[in-house]
Amino acid sequence: MRITRILSVFAVCIVCVGAANAEIGPRPPCDGVSSFPAFAPAGNTPNYRVWTEVDWAPPACTGWTSKAGVVVAVAGEFHFDGTVDDLLMRFGAISTLTNVRYWSVTEDTWLTLITHAEALRAPDLSEPRADFKATEVKSGRDLYFTETDNRLGEPVLYRMSANTKQESLVVTIKNVSAIKKLMLSVVDPGDRESIHYLTRIGPGTWSYYALARTATTPLSPFGVIRAESYVNRALALYSHFTNTVVQPLQSAN
Repeated sequence: MRITRILSVFAVCIVCVGAANAEIGPRPPCDGVSSFPAFAPAGNTPNYRVWTEVDWAPPACTGWTSKAGVVVAVAGEFHFDGTVDDLLMRFGAISTLTNVRYWSVTEDTWLTLITHAEALRAPDLSEPRADFKATEVKSGRDLYFTETDNRLGEPVLYRMSANTKQESLVVTIKNVSAIKKLMLSVVDPGDRESIHYLTRIGPGTWSYYALARTATTPLSPFGVIRAESYVNRALALYSHFTNTVVQPLQSAN
């Protein structure tokens, strides 16, 4: 991942984050509707929105049924000459999540997002294995992995599955175990999930829409997580999976 440039875009953050709460909610690219936010052209920072405590009913095509506390959407186009299987390999390479870095608006510096990540043979933290192959992700069966967030410090069990077509894929991820901080549960099982839509839209060009929700707002060591923090984490993962340079949001301070 090549996140090398840091530009101050706090004014953009105010527009995007503030306006988002006035919107009805995100629209992922399913059920034949136009997505919101719309896809940013390739080579540009993806469009993004964050909603907090939004009264939003997820479309049936997402498979989500639980109430959303915080929702983040990121949408952009990117250049890529590979295949669906090549993109599936990026999702299957669980260990590479430890390479993801994001801009912390709280500490005003780059931080590692995931401190530990590994694929699992079963939904059991004691059964680690090598990264998943593209054929395994493509199979559509449930795959399990664990990751440790830099802010929480405790491993969380996740389930991942994919639905693929010749020119597109949809990857869904959901926490199986509770997310804890200092041994206290801050997010119940199934209450943090994401869905990633990738589609070839032309020769060497793909679209990517990522939608993530957390039913409750976990607390950071410094208080309630700021909206900019959710956006920067989502942008960092977008950059990781698309292998593109993404400019983070920064605090005005």
